[in-house]
Amino acid sequence: MPDREPAGGPPPHETDAERRRRRARFLRELAEARELRDRVQPRRAKVARLRHAMRMRTFRW
Repeated sequence: MPDREPAGGPPPHETDAERRRRRARFLRELAEARELRDRVQPRRAKVARLRHAMRMRTFRW
């Protein structure tokens, strides 16, 4: 398995644009997974939204 990239590190030949595309794809998939989880577990999603709102209200800028 010498052609595999090391875990946690980008390949040495990766350009900035490739990294941004890979990151954008990851973030899209993450958002899609969150939406699916929210549809499957609406009560948990509501509780998470309320917790997030409370955190934002008590956060000091």
